[in-house]
Amino acid sequence: MKQGPSSFSKFALQISHSMIQYKGADIQELFFQNISEEESDTEKFIKRNEFSPSEEETLKNIFLKPFAQAITTYQFKHDIDIDLNVLFSLSKEISQNDAIGETYEGVISHLKTASRHPNIKPGDLFIIRFQNVLMNNEYYNALGIYKIERKDSFIETSYLGMPVLEFKEGIGEKKLDKACLILFDEEPYTVLSIDNGTREAEYWNDFTNIDYKKDHVNNTNHFLQMTKTFITDQLPEEYELSRTDQIDLLNRSIKYFKNNDEFSQQEFEVEVFEDANAIESFRNFDNQYQEEMDLDLADNFKIAQNSVKKQARIFKSILKLDKNFHVYIHGNRELIERGTDSDGRKYYKIYYENEA
Repeated sequence: MKQGPSSFSKFALQISHSMIQYKGADIQELFFQNISEEESDTEKFIKRNEFSPSEEETLKNIFLKPFAQAITTYQFKHDIDIDLNVLFSLSKEISQNDAIGETYEGVISHLKTASRHPNIKPGDLFIIRFQNVLMNNEYYNALGIYKIERKDSFIETSYLGMPVLEFKEGIGEKKLDKACLILFDEEPYTVLSIDNGTREAEYWNDFTNIDYKKDHVNNTNHFLQMTKTFITDQLPEEYELSRTDQIDLLNRSIKYFKNNDEFSQQEFEVEVFEDANAIESFRNFDNQYQEEMDLDLADNFKIAQNSVKKQARIFKSILKLDKNFHVYIHGNRELIERGTDSDGRKYYKIYYENEA
């Protein structure tokens, strides 16, 4: 369900390439319980108006901020009927009722069913209902579900006649163990997921039962990953390609995505690879890659700049020469030449105008 901004500035629509923007979001309802307990006599629900502005800011930094830099979107799936996806049905009920209500019992039951591995740790379950979460210039209601298994150590100081140090454990702004944020857009909803657990306890996928969403975010993300693999792994097997040539192609690829709002595969191929044989090889690799990864990428899509920003970090533009030099190549490939002298020593010749 789309919502309008409350006091959140509309200027936020024009800034940041984050997946979501959370500063203007509101916490409507918060539930927590230690899921190792069968029963709990403690109050389960805390209403939004019980939080001060600083407390709510802390909660958003812990529970929403980690999703702001996500570069992959998911959606609920089921092989037969989407309504048979347990978490989707529970989320749908919360969305329709605009309240967590007694649905938390179903969430706890489903989580326990999905996490029967003996190595799975007990922890605190948080279910939080949000309003005014901004994604793609639209405001949405959202549901966050969190399993906190590890707590941070901290020191609390007090002065009761003399300085006192108390060593405690609590939930801070470090990485979340396991979490998902469900944005109530069109069914089967957009889901962002975090799983920083161990391999022995990979139950979060069973709990969420999600798959890649066919949208511009994943089109951008997967196409960049596929392009990098082609340039660094496949092309050197087919052509005599120096490391500087590889870096040049990687730089051209990321430059195209940074400089354009819309992606056209045909335009991208010509601008980056130029050579007809290299383009044909790229198309063959693209088809094989999508088949092996079970993807269906569009030929034209809106570019998700947050994904570009993240992926640019792994598009290495560094030329490493033994253990002596690291050369960063960001621009014109023609300004660097590779050769071998009369003694058989390899060298690079670099042309430049200004020295910083």
